[in-house]
Amino acid sequence: MDNHLYELLAIDNSKIAKFVGLALESLLEKAQKEFPQDPGTEICDAVLQEVRNLRQPYPAASATNQSQNEVIMPQEDLSLEDTQESTSAPSIPSNLTPTDESNTDKFKLWHLKENFESDPELRRYLGDFQLTSQTDSDLWNEIQCKLLRIPKNMASSWRKRALELAQEAGSKEDASNRDQLPFKDNEDIYSGLKGSVRAKGLCLSKEAPLKPEVLLESKSEDFSEDLYLLASLVSICITFINLEPDLHHALETVYKFDTISLHSKPEQRKKYITALTQRFGHTLKAEKNADEEPLSFLKAWIAVDEAIHSLVFIPPVDSDSWWGELNKRSRRILRKIAQKAQDQGHDVRIRELSGLYADIRSSSSKDYDLPLKVGGIPGEVQACLRVYARINNEGFPGRVIYRLFQ
Repeated sequence: MDNHLYELLAIDNSKIAKFVGLALESLLEKAQKEFPQDPGTEICDAVLQEVRNLRQPYPAASATNQSQNEVIMPQEDLSLEDTQESTSAPSIPSNLTPTDESNTDKFKLWHLKENFESDPELRRYLGDFQLTSQTDSDLWNEIQCKLLRIPKNMASSWRKRALELAQEAGSKEDASNRDQLPFKDNEDIYSGLKGSVRAKGLCLSKEAPLKPEVLLESKSEDFSEDLYLLASLVSICITFINLEPDLHHALETVYKFDTISLHSKPEQRKKYITALTQRFGHTLKAEKNADEEPLSFLKAWIAVDEAIHSLVFIPPVDSDSWWGELNKRSRRILRKIAQKAQDQGHDVRIRELSGLYADIRSSSSKDYDLPLKVGGIPGEVQACLRVYARINNEGFPGRVIYRLFQ
């Protein structure tokens, strides 16, 4: 049998040979790490050594005194050459061909980019995606923002992996250089980078100012603890709308028939932010009379909670993600407000809709629930946009996003 692979790898000055050799070496290294007890390990070692030998250029006459173990690098530029010494084994990026040399020249974090894009587990939570950043700094933040949408344990593992790949590219973690989002507590979200790549991180901070849209005619120091938390959530939503091109809205009073991209529809972005801040303003006013009119305060909080939860990704975020935890903070206070109304003698029931859509459909808005064909489990609720409420025997239907069976 002709061994055309060996013939190809042995061709000197062939970029195709070097590209295939790099990919094959990387895949073999990855296989060794994943299956250390496999019966094919010894043969794999031999094949890997043969590939390495074939990939090594023949020494020039002037270099005959160099060690036989030293790899003589070719003089011409090769787009994949800078990934050759990486300790982790990349898979071949689906969007890269042997003639596409711009990707590796463009990014110092190319290895991180292709590892992230080739991870099939991420697509379970993020859907089909391709990283679109044009600089290393933007790429770091784009990846970190995407990790806010997946389960926390998985996100933590990926952050560690991302930092290791960034360190291979000559960068170091920078925990001191972070943009701040307003919140009642200080909380790290993700670190930045310094060194070969400089990128800002992100954190929650008690010192960060609220967005002017939520201050209206009030000062932040005049807010109660619950209202300050709500103002922080609204401020964070507005900030991310300007940071995250993947964000959509599903707010029924703005557009009830579908989820709408806030990046490609600037008029919808303006309408959504206006509705969000107006609902916060109504809640702020209702709190002043909460003791006399607890139901008005409850209804106002249900409305602003709906606006916050109607800021969504497609597919919706995992409930155990950073975004999922952030949204739960509003619901916790909503339940506390409902309990206060009950303590004052009102018949109040609040229910967050989840589980099988068929089981909760009688409590939802039905005609204005939103079906999706991506993410989650077919037939199940993916996001509860508005809670179901029963207030003194009057029912107020909830609203959800659910996964179709198709």
